[in-house]
This record gives sequence, structure tokens and C-alpha cells, in this order.
Amino acid sequence: MPATIELPTHIGTLEAWRSPQGSVPAPRIGAQRHWNRIAYSAAHVVVDPLRNSDPWVTTAIDWDRTIAYRRYLVSLGFGIAEAMDTAQRGMGVDWPTSLELIRQSILAIKDIPGALIAAGCGTDQLDPRKARTLSDVVDAYEAQIEAVEALDGRLILMASRALAAVARSPEDYVTVYSKILKQVRAPVILHWLGDMFDPELAGYWGWKDVDPAMDVAVAIIQNNASKVDGIKISLLKAEHEIAMRRRLPAHVHMYTGDDFNFPELIAGDGVGALPNHRHSHALLGIFDPIAPIASVAFDHLANDDQETFLGLLNSTVPLSRHVFQAPTRFYKTGVVFLAWLNGHQDHFSMAGGQQSARSLLHLSDMYRLADKAGVLINPDLAISRMKAFLTTQGYPSG
Repeated sequence: MPATIELPTHIGTLEAWRSPQGSVPAPRIGAQRHWNRIAYSAAHVVVDPLRNSDPWVTTAIDWDRTIAYRRYLVSLGFGIAEAMDTAQRGMGVDWPTSLELIRQSILAIKDIPGALIAAGCGTDQLDPRKARTLSDVVDAYEAQIEAVEALDGRLILMASRALAAVARSPEDYVTVYSKILKQVRAPVILHWLGDMFDPELAGYWGWKDVDPAMDVAVAIIQNNASKVDGIKISLLKAEHEIAMRRRLPAHVHMYTGDDFNFPELIAGDGVGALPNHRHSHALLGIFDPIAPIASVAFDHLANDDQETFLGLLNSTVPLSRHVFQAPTRFYKTGVVFLAWLNGHQDHFSMAGGQQSARSLLHLSDMYRLADKAGVLINPDLAISRMKAFLTTQGYPSG
């Protein structure tokens, strides 16, 4: 018999939700893979709710569970994009904690052949309200670059709130990025995070409109192509990503950060003068909760089975669009909620108290969509935990 749970509805009633029948293919754990796309998962952090701390002010990390989850993602074939916004970077997790997270993650996967890790490097130790000059921003970037490179870490050059605050023209962005890129040891991944993810990044690259902003970003890449491995853009508009992808220099990758349209962007359209213009690689927050299904999908894509790849990933798109719905910056709540339902942590607690950032109805709808997509890897555990959660919210569920 399918499992049944009573879930609240948007009209104030409870309805019986019956888990759909059907099998989801199991991924190969720990197998060596030869994927034809690079796929980074931006991974969440697990906090320790039993530590005596003020969760809105300080962050107590459960290091064992946090690192174990990264090794799990790597065992499924994913690279780790460490200390990014999925890890609540600058949204409950500060720079010193982020650096320790980067250090521990790099050490933790060194013994795994072929494992990839790239670390977020930004300016979050500099309060945007206290930044006065471009030199302040450059100094903050340089301090983090030095710290991460000292750990032999690959860099993801994150968008800077401080730069967005002090820049007065597109040329200011060119000045800062040119100075930084000239001194990095190895090619970096740039990061264009839309203001739907972080309102403080509005007008990044010196323009509110996407097209002129893209011109600035492309020019920076073209002028520093030997120092740029790729760029991740998270604008949630497939047409923007495709347009930029077709303008990149040879060997500069487009890493999709589009959690709304990722299957088609990764599969590609075969259009473009250069091979790197025809499809995107990936650096996505949604891979954290859908990793098992996505791993199987990438195996099929590597075997030129694009139809199965798209079928598997398209089944997760309604869930992803729900997790990342506006206000998009609260998507981390859904990621951690699904990690708890799937048994990767023992509680639904988050840095900054952000477990409260989504409503009961939002999380109930998320349960339905995750169950329908086959994302709940242990349905019995998930239903037990969902019932317990509903009880704490005043909705006893039989």
C-alpha cells in the first residue's frame, strides 16, 4: 500500500497525500565517472543545535555531518562548490567560518580520486556600509584569495556586496576585476549572482539592465581569458545564459546557475561557433537535494542518451522552481528541509534561524513535489519526519 499523510492545503483544510508508486533508478555510489559535463554542487552546511550559541548571531557547525555530506556528493560524481550562498555564506555563515569550512572540505576529499572542489572567495569580511573605496574592495578580495590559495584551493570569485555599494560606474568593476585576475595563481570561476538571490547585488557590473551588464562581464573575461576558467550566472532566464555563452572565448566554460531551466541548458542546443558555446556545465544549489537523480542523469548524458537525461532532470524542475521561488534568497530553507527529510541530518535547524524563512504551506507543497519527483530517498523516514514537523506546527497528521 502507498504511504499516506495528511497535508495542509491553501484553503485551510487537510488532504490525504498518497505517495506515488514507481521506482527511481539508484545511483552508483563511489564509481569512477567520465561525465561529459562538469557538475558542481553548491552544498549546504549542517548546524549543531545542541551547542550553546545564539543562532541569529553566531553559527555552530556540525563539522562531522557537514563534511560527510560533501563526501556523499562526491561519491555521486559531483564536484563541491564550497562556501557559496547555498552554505549561507554572508547569510548566517561568516568569513572565518567559511575559511574553516573550505579547509576541512579540501582535506576531506583529497583521498577521493578525481574529486573536484572550488571555493568561494569574496569580500564578506568587509561590511558594505563601511567600504569607502575600490581599494577597500581589492584589499578584501586579496585577503581571501591569499587564504584560499594557501590551502591549494581553486577559486570561485564571488560577487561582492561591497563592490556593488562603492562602484559608481562599469569602469569601476573593470578596474577591480582586472587587478584581482592579474594576480590569481590559476584560472578562476567568476560568479554573477542576480539580485533575486541577493538584493544587495542589484546593478552588478554597473548596470541595472542585463544586456549592458553582460557587455561589461564579457569584456572583463575577454581581457583576462587566461585567468578565467568560466563564469556561473544565476539570473533564472535561460535566454540570458545562452546569449552570454555564445560570446565566451574558447575554453571558457559557462556554468549554469539557473535552477529553473538547468536541464535544457546543460543538455545544450548544439548552436555556436565554438564547442563551449553549445552547452553549459553546471554549478547549482538544486543538485544538493536532487543529487541521486542528477547523478544517474549525468551517467546517461555521458553515454549520449540525452532523452533519458532530460527525462530524469525535467521531473525535478517543478520541485526546483518551488524551492527557488521568490523570495529566492530563502531557497536554502528548502534545501536543508529536504536534507532533513532524507536523513542527512537529525534536525531542521539552520544558521541565522533561517528554518523559519518559509511557511508551513510552502514546505508542505515542497514535500508533495519532492515525493512526486522521487527525491525522497527513504520514503518511510520522510513521512515520519513530515508528520513530526506538522505536529510541531499544530497540524497533527495521521
